[in-house]
Amino acid sequence: MGGPEIERLIALLSKLPGLGPRSARRATLALLKQPQSRMVPLAQALQQAADHVKTCSECGNLDSSDPCVICGNPDRHAEQICVVETVGDLWALEKTGIFKGRYQVLGGSLSPLAGIGPEDLNIAPLIQRLEDQQVKEIILALGATVDGVTTMHWLYDQLLPWGVKITQVSQGIPMGGSLEVMDEGTLTAALTTRRSV
Repeated sequence: MGGPEIERLIALLSKLPGLGPRSARRATLALLKQPQSRMVPLAQALQQAADHVKTCSECGNLDSSDPCVICGNPDRHAEQICVVETVGDLWALEKTGIFKGRYQVLGGSLSPLAGIGPEDLNIAPLIQRLEDQQVKEIILALGATVDGVTTMHWLYDQLLPWGVKITQVSQGIPMGGSLEVMDEGTLTAALTTRRSV
């Protein structure tokens, strides 16, 4: 259909979530029709993100600073930590504007079938924060999937000895649902009506 540069661009775009080969072709055509106003700025933004975005050493968020803007904000409540599976979940919850505490991004969930065990999750910084800070509540905001529920139960057992209040998001999150695709109203309701585990 085109030269190797076009085919490579289509192949790379088709690897992104939500973009299959057809969508990648359409995106490639849109970029190539206006390379100076679309493709060049996109390439520059991608390069800047690759050069500057890093993982926050405290919570696991992605930001251009470490600690991230959430962890570095003195107005955020250090006594509340909301545990999420992915950065997408964190961003979805932040969009609601309801939560004023801090986060911990696990980087996934336990999945024996996929070979993901406790050692693969970003747990160490959470334990460190429990040791260093006056954490009073851990909110488990994990997906209502089999792996999410398994991870929640495992985390509950790990956190219980610390004597902190452990709650979980409640109403509005359907079984099998992922936080990052929920609307803001559902996420707000789930956070404000959280319950003890």
